[in-house]
Amino acid sequence: MLKQPLSQTAKAIRLAKANIVGIQETRSPRGDTLEDLAKLLGWNHDMGKGSNILTRYEIVEALYKGVKVKMDSGRHAYVFNVHLSSHPYQPYQLLKIRPKWHKHTNNITFIKTEAEAIEWAKKARGAEIAKVLRQVKSIPDKEAPVFVVGDFNEPSHLDWTEAAAKVGRHPIKVAYPTSTGMAKAGFSDSYRKIYPDEMKNPGITWSPAYKVGDPRTHHDRIDFVYFKGKGLEVKEVKIVGENKENADLVVTPYPSDHRAVVADFKITK
Repeated sequence: MLKQPLSQTAKAIRLAKANIVGIQETRSPRGDTLEDLAKLLGWNHDMGKGSNILTRYEIVEALYKGVKVKMDSGRHAYVFNVHLSSHPYQPYQLLKIRPKWHKHTNNITFIKTEAEAIEWAKKARGAEIAKVLRQVKSIPDKEAPVFVVGDFNEPSHLDWTEAAAKVGRHPIKVAYPTSTGMAKAGFSDSYRKIYPDEMKNPGITWSPAYKVGDPRTHHDRIDFVYFKGKGLEVKEVKIVGENKENADLVVTPYPSDHRAVVADFKITK
């Protein structure tokens, strides 16, 4: 959340027609909290084990970084919300960017190769995502709908491709370990499921706070809705953001420094 009234965040959620929302950086500079937002929406929320999830559904159980919810059908689903480490950030390491806003500005090692990027990404976020995936693996119902959402602070191997590197969108091809690990764990990337062409639909979520071409950052897709489960099908995915050029659903003024991803799913019996 940025320095916008909490009502703007609620407006974005209502516009997206979301039923479950993963929120990051829940305490805003204005002093607003996740609980305040839940009250504004009239929704349930969970902060007990670090999930920071809002939902209109009943929360049956709190898990590590997640919740078990009871949907309208009576069926249960599991939702995990992550905010993985932002430092070191491999695009900045590769592009030799020292972000002035980050507390680790002077503590960044510049790199050149894909192997280095993968190694640094594993050191930065490997343990965090592994702990979430262990929690997922422990779910007794192996066919249940499972979602892992949030700010991964790491791009996807589905975006940093040879084709993208060839046209200069990204400096090199990188098979980022978090996205490849999610795929190996059986998860699908909802945005890329609907929009498989990374060149035609970049789906940029980071960041509306910077204009295109600003040398102080690198625009990228680092916010994801991953899913798996029997009979689970993604029907539609939209980007929520600040203007029509960069988003499918527009909220002005936009209340975050990340665009949001909203995915609509169908669950067959």
